[in-house]
Amino acid sequence: MSALLTIDGVSMRFGAYQALDRIGLEVQQGEFVALLGPSGCGKTTLLRSIAGFLKPESGRILIEGQDISRLAAHHRPLNTVFQNYALFPHMSVLENVAYGPRRQGASRSEAAARARAALDMVGLADFGPRYPREMSGGQQQRVALARAIVNQPKLLLLDEPLSALDLKLRKRMQLELKHLQAKLGIAFIFVTHDQEEAMTMADKVVVMHAGKIEQVGTGTDIYRQPATRFVAEFIGDANFMAYSASGDGTLLLDAQGLRVPFGNLAAPARGVAVLRPEDLRLSDDAAAARLTGTVTDVINVGSHSMIHVDIGEQTVVARHGGIAPSGLGPGAVTGLAFEPESLHLIGERP
Repeated sequence: MSALLTIDGVSMRFGAYQALDRIGLEVQQGEFVALLGPSGCGKTTLLRSIAGFLKPESGRILIEGQDISRLAAHHRPLNTVFQNYALFPHMSVLENVAYGPRRQGASRSEAAARARAALDMVGLADFGPRYPREMSGGQQQRVALARAIVNQPKLLLLDEPLSALDLKLRKRMQLELKHLQAKLGIAFIFVTHDQEEAMTMADKVVVMHAGKIEQVGTGTDIYRQPATRFVAEFIGDANFMAYSASGDGTLLLDAQGLRVPFGNLAAPARGVAVLRPEDLRLSDDAAAARLTGTVTDVINVGSHSMIHVDIGEQTVVARHGGIAPSGLGPGAVTGLAFEPESLHLIGERP
């Protein structure tokens, strides 16, 4: 099956700054894809290139096999939802949504009917007569979505449209947006710097850094099997321990010279072992404890506690369910245990 969207070797430079470096990516029909990364990683530049607001210096952008790289933005079979929603303040909600069909040549009655259907799709069927100023931020975001989907684009681009909402509303809108995408069956490409947001909504997460794609996969893939140290650091919390592999099925961790059995699994000769905080548990069992250290900080956040432990060469973090045990505070000595299979190995780059 051919891809809906193909990004083929797209590069772009702003002066001496390499914004995009030979980007290659495919998006299938009906996929929800998140472009995730820190500020300046290239995700918004890539989105704007797909939309037609920027022209790549090299490479191609294809929709269903057709090269659209040189098409003007308004001729591309897609639509964009912006951070600020970009609603027309002098038009009613219905007029805002009907604007697209009218520009495509639909009659006033047909455009209004399509606008009402789109508003109903986003749960605003009764809000047509209102003006944007009379609506909350969440409602304005839904109007922007209705205006984007009313022309039934093949692809919908979303440039951090939830960033202006408060935390609780943003979390609710994440789920509503995910359900709307599933109902429409339209491919969504969503730009965000919020890893939780990406992992909540997206089928496929594209992690970007310094104008390049570091890894593409499901949220579980990139969390449990990060391809690079950058991905492991950016997605969630992680402890890193340098290691070297021996020929006898064990790993030698630099941390306290610990030797860990690793079975027959192939391991790069040298690299860094990634251990997530939830896989590192407190232990008073001398036989089970693999690391020993001194507690430096205990951060209780209600549902869990983050225990920072100095193991000599570095500080590691363990996630403990619930409130930390009484007596476990700064200065306390504790053991830390983990299962060898919890380690994810990232080999040194040549």
